[in-house]
Amino acid sequence: MSADNTRVLCIPHGGGPLPVMGEPSHARMIEFLRGTERSIGRPSAIVVISAHWECPRPTLTSGAAPGLIYDYGGFPDETYHLRYPAPGHPELAGRTAQLLADAGLDPQLDPGRGFDHGVFIPLLLMYPDASIPVIQLSQLGHLDPAAHIAMGAALAPLVDDDVLILGSGFTFHNMNAFGPTHPVTGGDPENEAFERWLGDTCTDVDISETERTRRLVDWARAPGARWCHPREEHLLPLHVCYGAGGGPATRVFDDLVLGKRASGYAW
Repeated sequence: MSADNTRVLCIPHGGGPLPVMGEPSHARMIEFLRGTERSIGRPSAIVVISAHWECPRPTLTSGAAPGLIYDYGGFPDETYHLRYPAPGHPELAGRTAQLLADAGLDPQLDPGRGFDHGVFIPLLLMYPDASIPVIQLSQLGHLDPAAHIAMGAALAPLVDDDVLILGSGFTFHNMNAFGPTHPVTGGDPENEAFERWLGDTCTDVDISETERTRRLVDWARAPGARWCHPREEHLLPLHVCYGAGGGPATRVFDDLVLGKRASGYAW
């Protein structure tokens, strides 16, 4: 990324707390996330859509000082004592809920919910001083891609208030493929085919927005789609970002993470 006015950004967040542990297969992703402030500056607030929170209705953290949810297992003890004391933003949560309500999406506020690792792990690298207010927005449990694009479109006015809309997922998320019986250093044809399709779909300036939306709604028909996403919760933050950003994206990250190709996009 280069310094610009990006306020919609979809990133890979890697595996559990491994990025903040400096795990070698995350090295390029870590470098990318650490460059965020240099690249896009400091927003006034951040709304994060993480792959790790699903609700029947769009739900927003609304507490003034959210805690952390260590929703991973089997890692060193110190990873369960990480801190990211970013303030919440009850006013922004209320405004965002109103935008969602105006779009007919029936939101709710959750004053007790903390930030899951899809929020605090990347933000520890992106804005480590934890001084920017943050709220989190859930995904919808039915995982309908069109509904997530619509949810993102409802958030678009926040961009004018210098709010960063951050999709935190992973464009490859087949846990079985990370095992010892599968390639761990690239060379996965289905992974590569899906990434080519996704990059073309998100960035091609010559396709109409109707066609781009159709492709993203029908993403499961893409080559390698269900190999890369047996379940799509890690892909749908991108759909929310597309809805918020509109138009073609710029691919700002394209490299191996945990031995699989992953990408990031900015609007």
